Amino acid sequence: MKIYNFNAGPSMLPREVVEQTAAAVLDYNGMGLSLMELSHRSPEFKPILDEARLLLKELLDVPRGYEVLFLGGGASMHFCMVPYNLLNGKAAYLNTGTWASKAIKEAKLFGEVVEVATSADKAFSYIPKEFTVPVDASYLHITSNNTIYGTQMRYDLDSPIPLVADMSSDILSRPVDVSKYNCIYGGAQKNLAQSGLSFVIVKESALGKVERDIPSILDYRVHIANGSMFNTPPTLPVFTALRNLRWVKQQGGVKEMERRAAERAEVLYEEIDGNPLFVGTAACEDRSFMNIDFIMAPGYEPLESDFVSFAAERGIVAIKGHRSVGGFRASCYNAMPLEGAKALAVCMRDFKKKIKG
Repeated sequence: MKIYNFNAGPSMLPREVVEQTAAAVLDYNGMGLSLMELSHRSPEFKPILDEARLLLKELLDVPRGYEVLFLGGGASMHFCMVPYNLLNGKAAYLNTGTWASKAIKEAKLFGEVVEVATSADKAFSYIPKEFTVPVDASYLHITSNNTIYGTQMRYDLDSPIPLVADMSSDILSRPVDVSKYNCIYGGAQKNLAQSGLSFVIVKESALGKVERDIPSILDYRVHIANGSMFNTPPTLPVFTALRNLRWVKQQGGVKEMERRAAERAEVLYEEIDGNPLFVGTAACEDRSFMNIDFIMAPGYEPLESDFVSFAAERGIVAIKGHRSVGGFRASCYNAMPLEGAKALAVCMRDFKKKIKG
């Protein structure tokens, strides 16, 4: 039975990328050594890191004046590092969910934070549209995709000040106008690599403007100067990231990833909207292509665990919603094939037949 992994993260990767990583763990390039045993400063590893940085720049058409970093940890570390490096007096934040709220909490340690808008009034089921951005703020921070609530900004917001974005869960899923951002960051475990790695795309001229002293390990300038090797990078996830970036390029780049994401989402949202047992949770205009959230329709709530078991019997795994909201979440990152979305849609129809006849 084929397994379709809808995990929100760590998530599925292209099978060939997994196999290439597994082979490198056992024996890298016939050296008789595991990639995990190689020095990060060895002539074998440095080209891996260099190519990964260049390929991410190429795929996202990163302009001159920006640098790409691959660092240990996840997006939560950058909730701290971003304001440490970029917040000079005041910053603006758009609150669209749990991760945005966590970023706001950390930023308040470094200066004034203006929450320009929030969708908490409707359980973060939509993206606020009408709000005023203070022009004297250092940046406007957004979370482009909200994994828990299934909302996404599939566009580059027009802002009077530079943007900063947590793109952990939709990086490489659509073209991005990087020139609008001072910093784009995220954890790698959704669309890039396995957990333990984070990425940063930062405008070099935006750095060095704060008056505070920054510890070296938290200073983006130090990491740029040392080519992401100020301390030992997570070598295996960097290798996986490179292989995954090559895969994205071979498939047709981010425009093709965007097309596939829309195709998968159409299949699932059409089934959600047409199936009387299920209801979508996000506002239609803000529905995520990465994390498709839905719940049992009123009156069918007791069947939630039954549907999870029904799906698992058909090879559809990890569709339970986040523990804070319940329901279901079908995470459809770049590696999810269209047949996975179709299999889940068929499963939903079959479950309806079972319940309603």
